[in-house]
Amino acid sequence: MSLNTSEIINFETLIDYQEKSVVSTEILNKETGTVTIFAFDENEGLSEHSAPFDAMVQVIDGTLQLTIDGEEFTLNKGDMIIMPANVPHALHAKTKFKMILTMIKS
Repeated sequence: MSLNTSEIINFETLIDYQEKSVVSTEILNKETGTVTIFAFDENEGLSEHSAPFDAMVQVIDGTLQLTIDGEEFTLNKGDMIIMPANVPHALHAKTKFKMILTMIKS
């Protein structure tokens, strides 16, 4: 997806939910990091994995259960959390939810 600069964009409309799916689209990709928007259907998720960079999750709709290194967090619309690099994490949709994931390369 290519977005115009200097243009107001409603991020909630950039991606739609799909039944029994997790969908994503990268909205910015630079050498220094990426910004990706995700939409998770209820009860969908991502199994435990890690990333080589710090990653900030911003919830823009719904509720998710996030596990970071075995510790569980419940995030709702408007919440954000930073996941540390190289630490296992997993996501589970308690309801349909959308999030923006910002990864900063070090």
